[in-house]
Amino acid sequence: MEALLVLIALTAITGVLIVPAMRRGGLLRRRSAAAGAVIDPAASYGFVPAGQLDVRLPGPDAELVEALEETQRTQDWEPVARLLAFTGDEWELRWQRVQSLAGAAAMELARSRAQGADGADSPRDARGGPGDAVSFLKSGAADGGSGPGGAGGSSAGAGQDARWLRRWRAQQPRDAGCAQVYAQFLVWQALADPSSADHRIILEEARTVCHDAAEIAPADPTPHLTELVIARHLSYRRADFESLWATVKRLAPHHMGAHLAALPYWSERWCGSREDAIAFAQNVAANAPEGTLLPALPLFAVYEHLPEVNVVRGLYQSAEVENAVEAAEFAVDQVEDDHPVRPHVLHLLVWMLVRAERYEEALEALQFVDGFVGAVPWAETDDPAGTYAAYRALALAGWEATGGARAQL
Repeated sequence: MEALLVLIALTAITGVLIVPAMRRGGLLRRRSAAAGAVIDPAASYGFVPAGQLDVRLPGPDAELVEALEETQRTQDWEPVARLLAFTGDEWELRWQRVQSLAGAAAMELARSRAQGADGADSPRDARGGPGDAVSFLKSGAADGGSGPGGAGGSSAGAGQDARWLRRWRAQQPRDAGCAQVYAQFLVWQALADPSSADHRIILEEARTVCHDAAEIAPADPTPHLTELVIARHLSYRRADFESLWATVKRLAPHHMGAHLAALPYWSERWCGSREDAIAFAQNVAANAPEGTLLPALPLFAVYEHLPEVNVVRGLYQSAEVENAVEAAEFAVDQVEDDHPVRPHVLHLLVWMLVRAERYEEALEALQFVDGFVGAVPWAETDDPAGTYAAYRALALAGWEATGGARAQL
């Protein structure tokens, strides 16, 4: 689920639960080719053409797009700094925007290097604390970050090498927003090449910047959420992770992004087990207050532990999956349409509902998020836009095959 904590990419976040969705979805995508040849989602249903899908965000955020594009065009950090300042204590939105800005910087730097831009200093010079020279890393260039919320930048041309983030960090070392973005940027750098010799060094550097950010703005949970991602990659002891989680719960007890960031630690892939992850998610859902997205957490726990090869007929019609889907559908109906993390839940619902052959419900979810693909599960694949478009085509084909028509939507 790394992409969910990304996007969020992101996203991206993130994050952020890394599951080989491409392998699990190969058959569906092959089948969708025929469906796409018959149904034109744009012309027939008004959906966004595949070539225009935005891989930066899970859902619309016009203010973020405007500020980011201005910053990338001019390499001036002030537009994005103002954006975060105006975001204030809207913690869910702030987390999503930090994920997206960091992912955009990572993608911009990676593209610049791919085009032959000059390198930077060594990883050990990247701390960027007060008075330090700030530089980006030579190794481990990020690929845009797959994260609840991974987010890539716009096409980086000449002079677009994310220097705005380097300048921001150097000129405003006590800016909480900058420290938060820089910490998440370092995480994306480290995760882009987990086999690199510098992987652990960069993650430890990111943790240091998280602590700096927390000191600058002690009421803000955002840097602690970034550390939740670091925690599983550095294999925190359970007691240390629970101490960190207690801090997050004290600052933002019902923060959906925080729970999405914490869930992977308990999973079988990282430091726990399937039973640990399911229990964590179900306990959170059972005690969730009305008006939050927390009842949707079991859906992400189920997704994290789906088998790579499905040999069980009707897996997606099983009671466990159906209960998780219904709880998630309930959750998205309980929050405002513009809740910043709501699109993350809807994207995963689309994936699950198509596989469960519940096409009408999948299309209802698609109408809220269409145009944006910076979320799990699409961001975990090699081709987020293409994978999303394939599932969308399957939903439309299934809808029409069962008697549905455009007018009914």
